[in-house]
Amino acid sequence: MRLLLPLAVLAVLCLSTQLVTGQDLEDNDFAEFEDFDDDEFVMVDPHQAGQQQAQQQQQGAGDGRQANEQGKAQSKNVPASQDSEDFMDDDQADDDGIVEDEDSEFEHFQDEEEFEGFASTIGDHDDLRQGEPVGKHAEPKLTIPKVPIHFRTHWDSYWMEMLMLAGLMAYFANYLVGNKKNSAIANQWLSMHRTLLEDNFALVGDDGKKETEGSTFSFNKESESVYTLWCSGRTCCEGMLVELKMIKRQDLVSLIAGIMKPVQDQLHIKVDLSADSMDNFVFCVASRKQATKMFKELNDLNKFCCLVSKAEDKYNIPGFALLSEIAEVSASILDGRLVAALNKYSHLIDYIHLSDQYSGPIQQEDPSQLKRPEVRRILHCGFNVPVKGDLEEMKPLLILVFYLMDRVRRFKLSKEAKTKSDKNRAAVEEEFMKSTHQARAEAAALRREEKRKAEKEKILAEEDPEKQRRWEKKEQKRQLKKQAPKMKQLSIKAL
Repeated sequence: MRLLLPLAVLAVLCLSTQLVTGQDLEDNDFAEFEDFDDDEFVMVDPHQAGQQQAQQQQQGAGDGRQANEQGKAQSKNVPASQDSEDFMDDDQADDDGIVEDEDSEFEHFQDEEEFEGFASTIGDHDDLRQGEPVGKHAEPKLTIPKVPIHFRTHWDSYWMEMLMLAGLMAYFANYLVGNKKNSAIANQWLSMHRTLLEDNFALVGDDGKKETEGSTFSFNKESESVYTLWCSGRTCCEGMLVELKMIKRQDLVSLIAGIMKPVQDQLHIKVDLSADSMDNFVFCVASRKQATKMFKELNDLNKFCCLVSKAEDKYNIPGFALLSEIAEVSASILDGRLVAALNKYSHLIDYIHLSDQYSGPIQQEDPSQLKRPEVRRILHCGFNVPVKGDLEEMKPLLILVFYLMDRVRRFKLSKEAKTKSDKNRAAVEEEFMKSTHQARAEAAALRREEKRKAEKEKILAEEDPEKQRRWEKKEQKRQLKKQAPKMKQLSIKAL
């Protein structure tokens, strides 16, 4: 009995203490946080909180339920409620902190699509569990690759520049060689034909400069591929121009283009005949290709000549075409000597053109042009320079030119041929007048208007009323006559 009484008193005291504590907790929901009123709420790392919780459990298990609730509150950073059902039904549960697992906190480093090259950070979780700082092992290891040097010391890097320099050197070398070769061809031709030119002309190689000892006997260099020589002082001609048109050997691009379309050096001789040394006719014999080209381009051949059919068989000039105004001229000019030269030097003779109506290439019709272009009498010859450079072979061709000059001077048209020639020229003149009739009428009206205006200014300047009155009366009569209808006058013959 003595032992039961103290045990009963102890049990009553324990029950009373529990009832008082339970009531206080039910009346005050924040009773468990009363210990933190004076302290500042501090965010604690989950691992440190776990270590503190383990230390508290080792120090004393007698604290019981309050120590466990404080450890959970510090690890979760949210207040723990005594009643679990009230905590789940609270409306502000979304605003509370979300507890994340230690392993899920660094899962974003394992995303292969977002991060590349961070595989080494997977093992950092063990270091975090041991309490080491995150920044020490979270940084990736950067590897700097070896970048090759762009400009290297060997010459393979400059192959484009070397090609350009080689092209420029080839162009300038070709320029020097081609220029020298063209000059050598011109000097060689001149040295071979010098005696023949001096025998037929009083002045050879006039360059327009007055010298005490005469003119210089040399070509005038018009360009790197064109050389000219003027000769004068001969009967039946006013002068002769020798023109050497050679391949542009100084131009590398022209040489490459000449491979696809071959060209040849040419010698053009243009003789201006005097007015009394040639009758009125137009004549041309040329290679087939050149004859077609000249007929389309030259005005006199297009207006006066027609292509003679079967000229090769009729005049025995194979490989040549004939453009002639009068048949009598063709039979007379194409004598035995000229035909023999055409057959022997067919590979060198390009064309022979005789005309008294030469005005150059065909011009586009200009309505403001009131006069025909000036015409002159010419003898044009075109010769091909031998490919192998044997200029001695061209000497008979220059003799042929002098023969044609004398042959044309001696040739005279018959009466019928001369009449036909005059009709052809009158027809061409009439055609030109018709094409320019409107322009000439407008020009005449403009001249009359300017004349009347000048007369009126002169009358007004004299300040004579009588003269002004008479001029105005005359002007009125002219205007009335101009406005009156035109009437035709009929003549009736008497019976």
